[in-house]
Amino acid sequence: MNKRLEVCLTPALLPLYKVEDYIVVIIDVFRATTSICYGIENGAEAIIPVSQVEECAAYREKGLNYLLAAERDGAVVSGFDFGNSPFSYTPDKVSGKTVVLTTTNGTHALHLSIGAKKIVLGAFINLTALCNWLKTQHENILLVCAGWKNNFNLEDTLFAGAVVEQLKGLQFKTDDPAIAANDLYLLAKDDLSGYLKKTSHSDRLKQLGIEADIAFCLNVDMTTAIPVLQQNKLVKLTA
Repeated sequence: MNKRLEVCLTPALLPLYKVEDYIVVIIDVFRATTSICYGIENGAEAIIPVSQVEECAAYREKGLNYLLAAERDGAVVSGFDFGNSPFSYTPDKVSGKTVVLTTTNGTHALHLSIGAKKIVLGAFINLTALCNWLKTQHENILLVCAGWKNNFNLEDTLFAGAVVEQLKGLQFKTDDPAIAANDLYLLAKDDLSGYLKKTSHSDRLKQLGIEADIAFCLNVDMTTAIPVLQQNKLVKLTA
């Protein structure tokens, strides 16, 4: 029987899926999953995703040496160590550390996916490593686009399409959102940066003066690390 390869275009549509039937891949290209992949590659011991800023702040009271990261509407929340810029997840900052992170979209999508067979994170920087691992799995796969505040966005959909491109034809049955995402990716793949300049989130980040983050997030295959959720922490997937 063919495995299913499906795309959930926004977390608002997740109730339509029975996540227990899937390996879920969380996608938040600008910038949460990119930064988490980069942080795990650079030696972060774990990244703890939480839904609310207050949950993140509560870790200050736990007495351990957590780094606290909070982003809302693209900006670092006042009083936190950093937000979700990939440039905050360099080895000198995160190696050996545990980061507690809350973001506008990515951590929201992740928490809605709790109960899946496994939850991993994807971004362009770990695209091939992620796809190579997915090819070895014998489960249905659901690519969950974090979108923007429960709405559809282009960048996460394009990444989902890039995954579909590598997996299609491998005994997977795709749904219409997967086909549409793949078609969009094929339209944009020769100039991802140019195509994504038109996105609302790209414009939002530019207004914050962080174009460098956008460029970084479109690097392909910078890392081989695949973050996986284990006991409420994101850690590096081992075979």
